[in-house]
Amino acid sequence: MNVLGLVLLVAPPTFLLGLLVWVVFKHFLTAEVPSTLKHPVKIRFLHCSVLYAIALGNILEKLRICSMNLFVCFAHDVLATKHKDPQVMVTNLRFGTIPVRLFQPKTASCSPRKGIVFYHGGGGMFGSLDSYHNLCTCLARETDSVVLSVGYRKLPDYCYPVMYQDCLNATLYFLKILREYGVDSSRVVACGESLGAGIAAKITQVLIDRRDLPQIRAQVMICPALQIINLQLPSFQQNKNTPFLTLDVFMTCLCKCGAIHPSWQDALMTGSFVSPDFWKKYKKWLSSDNIPSKFKKHYQEPQFPGPFNETAYLETKQLLDVEHIPLLAADEVIAQLPEALLVSCEMDVLRDDTLLYKKRLEDQGVPVTWYHAEDGFHGCILLFDKKPLSFPCSQNVMNAVVSYIKGI
Repeated sequence: MNVLGLVLLVAPPTFLLGLLVWVVFKHFLTAEVPSTLKHPVKIRFLHCSVLYAIALGNILEKLRICSMNLFVCFAHDVLATKHKDPQVMVTNLRFGTIPVRLFQPKTASCSPRKGIVFYHGGGGMFGSLDSYHNLCTCLARETDSVVLSVGYRKLPDYCYPVMYQDCLNATLYFLKILREYGVDSSRVVACGESLGAGIAAKITQVLIDRRDLPQIRAQVMICPALQIINLQLPSFQQNKNTPFLTLDVFMTCLCKCGAIHPSWQDALMTGSFVSPDFWKKYKKWLSSDNIPSKFKKHYQEPQFPGPFNETAYLETKQLLDVEHIPLLAADEVIAQLPEALLVSCEMDVLRDDTLLYKKRLEDQGVPVTWYHAEDGFHGCILLFDKKPLSFPCSQNVMNAVVSYIKGI
């Protein structure tokens, strides 16, 4: 009995230690930390922590205890410290079944304030109201705005486009009751990060025809995901192994959100699921020809799309629904959009989505402010207040967003 007790006592920590060793080995074997990225030790530590949480989550999922993404979200929310700012009042609400969080400056205002509708990132798998709490608090305080953060439903229970639909419904409801929260109806900003930035872009496009509602004054997109068709753009090649959004993590999110079996990942990567007619129609907006040459260092342009595979098309055709791809909106829609702030990071697989959308907006005469973080990586803005784990790019991106919104 004593031996059994000793085994039960020693086994769990031994297993967790072994898992940690495997994660560190995997990181150094696969991850590429560019020399231009400041504080490489910090990013290696953080990336190993993320990999450890994902690995442990995958084990719990296989044991049918809980899903991987729920475990990772739980771990992040537990470890993340929500700052209670004495200058900002925070209220948890529900718009129907959709949880939202309202951030309001406490200081009195003689006129209505700007309003920001914020959509968090996380690829439909991660991210929550809690993980973006400090970011939204900072936006409310520094820009003197009322911020509404939308807690949309996500995996494992819901696939895309449920996330978008929840965000749209919450936005529509908020736009109808702006006066209740002292928001100036002529200064509402749609803002998001990663997947949330793509949702912000799509919602802004949809609302231009809703003349019965206040119009979106500006759109702020931080490292947006704006297309899922051409995964052979330079940034996908150059940053495929760069923390934190590696190509492997991106493909996992894409397949799970789109309810696509992982066996079709090669078809998604090569573009063999894209029909010739579709590519002929949209190549002008998706091609790497639209990417400035300075972003094509070490880029080997492949044949894209690959030979058409009809079976792959039938299994993944939901990804080709242009109604949910902001980059592929018609010219007449793009031309009516409000001014935009686009934020891109050099070491991000989604960098070129921003560059392609920037060109589309500028071609149609939409005013664009572009901030490019040369030392930035995907998700860096979330670390802006996480001293000592923050990076210069984290605060710089946050400052760019705050400065832009203050000018509206």
